[in-house]
Amino acid sequence: MASMRRAAVLHFSVSALLFACISQPALSSPFLPPDRPAIDSPDIGLRATNDATMRVDVPATGSGVAADAKAPVHVGPRRVLADFAMKLRNIAYRHGGSELSTGFDCSGFVRYVFQKSLGLDLPTNSTGQFEAGSEVNRDGLKMGDLVFFRTQGRRVSHVGIYLDNGLFIHSPSRGKRVRIDHLAESYWAKRFAGARRPDALI
Repeated sequence: MASMRRAAVLHFSVSALLFACISQPALSSPFLPPDRPAIDSPDIGLRATNDATMRVDVPATGSGVAADAKAPVHVGPRRVLADFAMKLRNIAYRHGGSELSTGFDCSGFVRYVFQKSLGLDLPTNSTGQFEAGSEVNRDGLKMGDLVFFRTQGRRVSHVGIYLDNGLFIHSPSRGKRVRIDHLAESYWAKRFAGARRPDALI
């Protein structure tokens, strides 16, 4: 009888130990897809994207190879860049600013996003950024392309990062903060100077 009690106690102790050793993090999936960035405007959102086009672990159509459902989700450089830029919304504008600790002007914001998200160094001002990369037709804009404006006469003086569906993110001007605007808004539509695609995104 005593031996049966000892066996029962031992079985209970081992079961309790095994349960205690399985932590909650170990039960959850280590590979979760990144959240899609939220858009400030309730009426305008990022266009739905085919998940397969944003994953490098999904074979091309017609390859005949099925993707491993348990494989980690990878996103392309454009999505990485856009997601990073979205995290900087509401950072205050500062003339000549190029760091998170100080705030950003338009070109400082763009340069910071490309450097921190993709490791790519762009020119330090909007004029230099306009002269770099390849020209892009407005109808051919893709996420991560740079959009430029003439806000001070004829020269290019402002830059933002295109998101999708006509939206772009930028650091507007003194007294304002990093925000999302639409290319079709009258102020920006009248001052649109063109778009460029940095070499890393070609």
